[in-house]
Amino acid sequence: MMNEDALSQLYLKDTTFQDLMQRRIFNVLLIASTYDAFIMEEDGRVEEQLYFEYISLNLSSPPRVTRVSNSAEAMEIMAVKSFDLVIMMPGNDVSETFTGARRIKQSYPEQPIIVLTPFSKEVSRRLSNEDFSGIDYVFSWLGNVDLLLAIIKLLEDKLNADNDINNVGVQMILIVEDSVRFYSSVLPIVYKFILTQSRLFSTEALNEHERMLRMRGRPKVMLARDYEEALELYERYSEHILGVISDVSFKREGAKDPKAGIRLARELRRRDPYLPLIIESSEPENAYDVREMGCTFIDKNSKKFPVDLGKAIINEFGFGDFVVRNPETGEEICRIHNLKELQKSIFDIPAEALYWHASFNDISRWLYSRAMFPIAEVIKQHRFSDISDAPRVRQLFFDLIVKYRKMKNRGVVAIFRQDRFDHYSNFARIGQGSLGGKGRGLAFIDSIIKKNTECDNFDGISISIPRTVVLCTDIFDEFMESNQLYPVALSDMPDEQILRHFLRAALPERIREDLKALLQVVDTPIAVRSSSLLEDSHYQPFAGIYSTYMVPKFSDPDRMLGMLTDAIKGVYASVFYADSKAYMTATSNVIDQEKMAVILQEVVGKDLDGYYFPSFSGVGRSLNYYPLGEETPEDGVAEIAVGLGKYIVDGGVGLRFSPRHPGNVLQTSELELALRDTQTRMYALDMIGDKGEIKVEDGYNVAKLRVQDVADKGALTYMVSTYDFRDNVLRDNDKSDGRKVVTFNNVLKHDVYPLAKAVDFMLRKGQQEMQRPVEIEFAGMIEPGKKSKGRLYWLQIRPIVDRKENVDEAVMATPDDCLLLKSSTALGHGTIEGVRTVVYVRPEKFSSSNNSLIAREMEKINRGFLERDERYLLIGPGRWGSSDSALGIPVKWPAISAARLIVESALPNYRIEPSQGTHFFQNLTSFGVAYFTIDTTRKRNADAGVTDLYDVAFLDAMPAVYESEFMRIVTFEDPLVIGVNGLKGTGVVVKPNK
Repeated sequence: MMNEDALSQLYLKDTTFQDLMQRRIFNVLLIASTYDAFIMEEDGRVEEQLYFEYISLNLSSPPRVTRVSNSAEAMEIMAVKSFDLVIMMPGNDVSETFTGARRIKQSYPEQPIIVLTPFSKEVSRRLSNEDFSGIDYVFSWLGNVDLLLAIIKLLEDKLNADNDINNVGVQMILIVEDSVRFYSSVLPIVYKFILTQSRLFSTEALNEHERMLRMRGRPKVMLARDYEEALELYERYSEHILGVISDVSFKREGAKDPKAGIRLARELRRRDPYLPLIIESSEPENAYDVREMGCTFIDKNSKKFPVDLGKAIINEFGFGDFVVRNPETGEEICRIHNLKELQKSIFDIPAEALYWHASFNDISRWLYSRAMFPIAEVIKQHRFSDISDAPRVRQLFFDLIVKYRKMKNRGVVAIFRQDRFDHYSNFARIGQGSLGGKGRGLAFIDSIIKKNTECDNFDGISISIPRTVVLCTDIFDEFMESNQLYPVALSDMPDEQILRHFLRAALPERIREDLKALLQVVDTPIAVRSSSLLEDSHYQPFAGIYSTYMVPKFSDPDRMLGMLTDAIKGVYASVFYADSKAYMTATSNVIDQEKMAVILQEVVGKDLDGYYFPSFSGVGRSLNYYPLGEETPEDGVAEIAVGLGKYIVDGGVGLRFSPRHPGNVLQTSELELALRDTQTRMYALDMIGDKGEIKVEDGYNVAKLRVQDVADKGALTYMVSTYDFRDNVLRDNDKSDGRKVVTFNNVLKHDVYPLAKAVDFMLRKGQQEMQRPVEIEFAGMIEPGKKSKGRLYWLQIRPIVDRKENVDEAVMATPDDCLLLKSSTALGHGTIEGVRTVVYVRPEKFSSSNNSLIAREMEKINRGFLERDERYLLIGPGRWGSSDSALGIPVKWPAISAARLIVESALPNYRIEPSQGTHFFQNLTSFGVAYFTIDTTRKRNADAGVTDLYDVAFLDAMPAVYESEFMRIVTFEDPLVIGVNGLKGTGVVVKPNK
């Protein structure tokens, strides 16, 4: 009995169907007279007939046929062209055909050669005197193109048998027959049946490509023409035989034995009591012996022989539906059509029936016939020893099916089908267009996870992507055109008006039906995310430009459907908002070339008193240009926060750490820093408040909660510590009274949840598979007190464009008195050219209360630079892009998109740690925008001997081309020399010659 531990360690590896049937027959040489070839097919078009036969069975790569008249011509053409199969049709001189075959075989020993001859007594008589040493098989031609297909498939099966059967587990049907005429008629029946069945069963595949590949897993057919050959084939492939179809009279020990088939059946039954055997004979008296052994008998003389054979194959070899029968009466209890139905029915099958079917390997055989080798293998090896084991066996089979279906769904973009999408579905597409940038990224992540089986149990957690459905770009096109929205979208209307037009438009009706089916399965809120063609592409990631809405889970399905469709329209509308259009201009893209796919994805999290959020969210980058202590840029960096990831994206205070140095967290290294520089607010989806219709601001239904309030309810266990003001220390638990501080100490330092290792794994594998530095997003659930430590969801991957320009060391070594700026904490790499203008916030006029005013002024200044197609250097105090105006100037990226270097400067009593991990930073690195943090009050990069420097007096002394209460703009005649060494984290701006 397989116990629970064994199941948890079970290695269910999916079959790589693309590795099956590697050796194929593509080129056929037909040696036949013009007359024979014409007789073979009425007009001689063998190739065309084969082509249509392949297409009708959904097979790929039909072979090409080249015809020559005789073996001499064959030798000539074979000298210059290789063939996979030679078919010879004897003319008047049969002996010449066999002599020619021996000559070809001597020159090409591996070349398969078939003789195809019309059937008659005279031909049989002449054949009986020939030397068959140069021939692989002789077939009797009855004018049926099905035979050609069967011959080609028989030889392909023979070529691929050792790898596909013994290494992968593909099943084999053994046919034992010595009558040329009879196996020439049986083989086409068997192959036509198998190929038709395989086409039906390939519907277990999740898309058309996989369906074509899955047909390669059909059972193979092997032909034995005597007792010894049959036994040799059985011994070679005994672990993977689906069943045997055998004649009764054929050669044994060199002589004709009228009972050879009976003897063979007894021998095979002795070795495998459960092996299905179909015995056919033209002598009806053999029926008694056959039935006595519990085998199926078929009369060769029956006029409905093909029908009888097909029926026997279905009943005995596991094809067709799985019919559950009463072992006492043989009556049908229920009928199972597919794996999903078996999963649903397994607990309803009576114990006696389950025991009976399992004893005869019926379940594994049915799975084998459908090319579900991994699960069939496990079930076959499992021995159901006693009927009292039934409850455990049911659970085992159920768990196996669940595990297999999850594995099969992983790494595959399935076509969304309402009847098939369920809790075990993983990734599906609606429509035929592109998945867009984020969609492609998610599909890529899923393929990485599939390749790395440790993701199922990564030190006690699972790593996966949330259940995802993508509305492809063709749905966007249809929506835009059917509602005639382009004139509105491309106009200069305000964002609110554009959104209103989009919300009034109608999605295609069939999409609504698919969305209803999705909502019946997904029992969480749904994130509606943009996935445009340009988004997250390798060289111009459009990160954070378009909208992402979250749709709460409502008990009223109509209300939820309405909100879901509105959210989709809202994402479509965001392509044409003013910010998006400005961004398009900055990136030299054309707005009407943008196409939008939409990702519908489960929101990771749980409900707490009407607020829904994950335990934590975060971002990671495989290159860290802010290394601390022993960290190196290659160690990567991550930033995490409790609650929804929007908090980090909006520039909130997350906890920064290097995955390879999780104990080295600057923000928790000192009590004062921990109390001052850690998260005090968190984002959650408001599940209760009715916020009305979708708004331009996509965070309209996201609530900002106090960390203290949430932690007091016990929802942040392991992520917060408690400040004990009496002893002036942090205690790493959430049980004590006192202020809760987001430290993640239990996770990062005490390893109760393997976050650091998992993030390092994702960054390492992501970079390895993408072959370039990457940024990832993730969210997770920590589950204290449960069997597993929790779950980690990998939400996104995109490349960081790694600029490979060499840094001019002479520029980096410029003396301090010649420098305008010098930073020991610089992001970016290379030399920045073409910047003549400095835009800076006047330090003496700065007050954080004015930051929102400065943001609006900055937007106007930036617009002017975009219109003039100019770039500038931007300097200001605190964090650029923070949503918290107390931390810095709350600009969005489009408001500073013309900057080539952005500088955060510290002021006395206004020192902010450098921000990391936001969409903002993705845009910086993608566009080659450098980012300096300058703190002149301390020496940060001691190893490099760098002290930060900012000569604001030099700028103040220059004439301004623009000056206001808060801002100044200075332009120089010559471009500034700007150098950044990202690996050392240093940057300089050289003063221009006056």
